[in-house]
Amino acid sequence: MAVRMPWGFEWQVALRFLREGRMQSLMIVAGVAAGVAVVTYITALIHGLQANTVRKTLGTQAHISLRAPEDVVTPLPRPAVGDAVLLSDTQPRAQRLRSVANWQQLLPVLEREPGVIAVSPMVSGAGLALRGEASQSIALMGVELERYQRIVNLREKLVAGAWGLAPGEAMIGTELAADLGVRPGDRFTIATGAVNEPVRVTALLDLGLKDLNRRTVIIPLRSAQSLLGVPGGATVLEMQVADVWQADAIARQLRARYDYDVESWQDTNAQLLSALNAQTISTTVIRVVVLVVVVLGIASVLVVSVVQKRREIGILRAMGTTRGQVLRVFLLQGAVVGALGSVGGVLLSWAMVQLFTTLARSAEGGALFEIHLTLPDALSAALIATVCGVLAAVVPARRAASMDPAQAIRM
Repeated sequence: MAVRMPWGFEWQVALRFLREGRMQSLMIVAGVAAGVAVVTYITALIHGLQANTVRKTLGTQAHISLRAPEDVVTPLPRPAVGDAVLLSDTQPRAQRLRSVANWQQLLPVLEREPGVIAVSPMVSGAGLALRGEASQSIALMGVELERYQRIVNLREKLVAGAWGLAPGEAMIGTELAADLGVRPGDRFTIATGAVNEPVRVTALLDLGLKDLNRRTVIIPLRSAQSLLGVPGGATVLEMQVADVWQADAIARQLRARYDYDVESWQDTNAQLLSALNAQTISTTVIRVVVLVVVVLGIASVLVVSVVQKRREIGILRAMGTTRGQVLRVFLLQGAVVGALGSVGGVLLSWAMVQLFTTLARSAEGGALFEIHLTLPDALSAALIATVCGVLAAVVPARRAASMDPAQAIRM
């Protein structure tokens, strides 16, 4: 027994109408394909750009930082002196390097926090790098290397020297090495106030930014504790989380639970987040405008088709075709145009992505940044375009279904 395709009659008529108006059908399918390609390509481009920006930003910093609270001077209450006005001035306390209280006990507690995948203690402060007549201000970072490697991947930033950090050794940025005239194996002196300590360079790092490369010096945690005057302490606990976009929520939970200064990467990169939000809003506006153009294009072609096929529609109605069947004929036309345009648009956007990846190159010769046409993005764009095709056909379909057969045949 043959299986009858649902709406078989409507499908035959819809495809016949599209074939008879072949040129205008091809043009509107091309228009839908162009719209879907623009939407899909821009979505992939913005996602790739944002992912690359966030990856570079977080490639040299922790997702969450926990520090001791700042020293605050509490003003004395004003004594009552009748009607006299007592003027007072409270100066802020000079800030100093302070260790996170009980950081050794806090470390395993933070490691058990949901969403936190790594915690590393650090002692950070300012100093001078001295070698001969050269003197450069530096940002000194004392770390436990294996722990810190889970926060910032220093291995992939290693450009010269050997991996490792023993007492009396330091890893420095490439620009600082050029300023001091040192290579792996050479020595220079770190000065912090009254304390000077010679160190040997074990490795040169390229951290991605010239400013960081010019001032970064990484030494063992114990050496930094001695140089910066915080014996046994840690000025900051840095954390890595599984989902970078959940860092702010985790930081809020930690602030509510502990009396520490907790900052997420969103707090320290507010301008970056504003730029990312602006990009997202711009992309959404472009997508909406393009989809509106697609809907109007499909609707205009189908309106013209209704006018051109008025006699055929009248004959079909006179032969017993119901209003519902006529309605479905034009809705199916809109769906077919949307679906064919979606397939063409996804293929075109894939070609555009490949072209961008091939032509857009960085100064080093590699890809400027990676963009990918993901399956969910492609399927969502295709589905939206198909639904828009059906919606665009609603008005022409209702107009065709409401025609009086006798008047349509006479015209």
